[in-house]
Amino acid sequence: MIGRIRGTLVEKTPGQALVECAGLGYEIDIPYTTFFHLPDVDQEVILHTHFAVREDAQSLFGFASKLDRDLFRLLIKVNGVGPKMAVGILSGLDAAQFIRVVEARDASALVKLPGVGKKTAERLLIEMADRIGQLEGQFIPSSADTVAPSDVVSTIGMHGPDPREEAEAALIALGYKPQEASKAVSRIAEEGMSSEELIRLALKNMIPA
Repeated sequence: MIGRIRGTLVEKTPGQALVECAGLGYEIDIPYTTFFHLPDVDQEVILHTHFAVREDAQSLFGFASKLDRDLFRLLIKVNGVGPKMAVGILSGLDAAQFIRVVEARDASALVKLPGVGKKTAERLLIEMADRIGQLEGQFIPSSADTVAPSDVVSTIGMHGPDPREEAEAALIALGYKPQEASKAVSRIAEEGMSSEELIRLALKNMIPA
């Protein structure tokens, strides 16, 4: 099991990081909440990881905090929740935010996440209510200390000729359907807005803060 990687960040895109360690380059799938915390390229990075092996694929998932990684491992044990959905959940909510949602029994916050329907949200609330106790002893910041994705999108640093296309591509990478991404961006797009501003406002309207 590969549980932690420390190396040089070679590339980063929404959803994936390439980290060089001891001459090897590891392609690591990451949620947005981790992407927002990555350092600049060529800087040292530490990611807590989960190595998943299936018959048709081997995937390495990385997280900025051990708490997020441990929550990911609990999420994929829930019936109907695979790694892709777990990454989507942790792209919209970090571990501390997710725990508060479960404690508040807030199904409406979960159904705003890509791929999470009403039945899945209810199942998550029931099954995770018993499991989040396994995370006791790990630091869980208060709401004042937790940074919501909509507040840190400005750190993405994506620049290009078409901010609207970049914003839509980022939302699709997060797991939203193309039609949802296009509608969300069109709803708030104004002349002169950067991709960072578009993503920040679109996420603010699509996922809980």
